[in-house]
Amino acid sequence: MLHYNEFGDRKFDQGPALLIAHGLYGSARNWGVIAKRLSDAHRVIVVDMRNHGDSPRFDTHSYPEMADDLAEVIDHIGGPVDVVGHSMGGKAAMALALNHPDKLHSLIVGDIAPVSYKHTQMHFIDAMQAVDLTNVTRRAQVSEQLAEQGIEPALQSFFTQSLDIGEKRWKLHFKALVADMDKILSFPQLDGEFNGPSLFLSGANSDYVLPEHRPTIKALFPNARFAKIPQAGHWLHAEKPREFETALRVFLDQVA
Repeated sequence: MLHYNEFGDRKFDQGPALLIAHGLYGSARNWGVIAKRLSDAHRVIVVDMRNHGDSPRFDTHSYPEMADDLAEVIDHIGGPVDVVGHSMGGKAAMALALNHPDKLHSLIVGDIAPVSYKHTQMHFIDAMQAVDLTNVTRRAQVSEQLAEQGIEPALQSFFTQSLDIGEKRWKLHFKALVADMDKILSFPQLDGEFNGPSLFLSGANSDYVLPEHRPTIKALFPNARFAKIPQAGHWLHAEKPREFETALRVFLDQVA
């Protein structure tokens, strides 16, 4: 089963737990601050997705498999749950909603659509693998090396959360991610639809969720709503964490 971190008092078991699925190259650690803040009103579960963080390593990395991974966690913690997923985690959450609709109370998708993308993600793997970890004792030293390769500060911090300083290794299964990168950038053909409440929350400065994607989204998620966070790009939860948190609270209060 996936590794997960839990926040919040179990008295919130009376209502749906909130399950958070991170994006590519991320981990549960990236969501710690937001999860802790939301735990004042929700039981929050933040997972490490397969081939990331402290979760199991597999040779494959497809969305139906990631959906099944999340379904297993929900069965373990008790469902149905509200699910938040960003980017890759958003696609996994959508696959979960389509393949296991009974396990969700609501769905929040962060800056991604159920479509194929041409945005390359390989240069980030190249940058991380190019880091010399031999004499590294602090994450700041890794950030400096990533900066030399043109990685922006926000992503330097994001990526280094997936670094085990003591073991001098990345907590990412690069081989599987490279092998299935085409699957990660696409979205599988899945039958059915999810009729529960859904929010597609995107960054106003991002081009990941476009007007032409809305018919595809509405066909799969008929009750989808759309909202944008001003001055935010694809990494909207890292760039505008308070605004992202507020949007989640408003939506979750409405569907409670």
